Amino acid sequence: MKTNRRIGAEDSATRKMLLDAATRLMIEEGYAAVTSRKVAARAGLKPALVHYYFRTMDDLFVALVRRGARQNLARYAGALASPRPLRALWKLSRDPAGVTLTTEFSALANHRKAIGVVLREYAEEFRRLQIRAVSSVLQGYGIDPAQFPPEAVLVLMTALAQILVQEEALDVTMGHTETCALVERYLSHYEGDGSA
Repeated sequence: MKTNRRIGAEDSATRKMLLDAATRLMIEEGYAAVTSRKVAARAGLKPALVHYYFRTMDDLFVALVRRGARQNLARYAGALASPRPLRALWKLSRDPAGVTLTTEFSALANHRKAIGVVLREYAEEFRRLQIRAVSSVLQGYGIDPAQFPPEAVLVLMTALAQILVQEEALDVTMGHTETCALVERYLSHYEGDGSA
């Protein structure tokens, strides 16, 4: 029989503290470290509060995915509205915390199917929005979509940025200078020097 126990409000400051603590744990120690005890300890709260706000740990992870999705959409909107949107997207794609969270969520989704469903829905929606935005940016620069399909540009930019961050975390940097220089040449061609 399903209980109708109370659950904490979504706009609660305590809930936000728990989500912040879980995010930090995922970045610093990986998704396996995200337990109710560790999240509560990191937030300076009692472990029972975790389950007051989230019935299960899967509910906590789903909340993290959804919150991250909202934050990513806002960051990408800001990047695309900047005077140099491709540079802003490249910088955003290379954010170590963002890459780490993406990697951890992908690993978690392999073990927890409910998380995979939510993550996939967000990723597909986000990719569609990104493609529309990048298409517009490339069109504005007069780039032929037959030669540089926006979908391919986006996937290459994202994948390249992620592998650079992941390898840098392992202190594997051979070829990174040359790769970044190649990206910089293309960015400079369309958006000018990155120092401004």
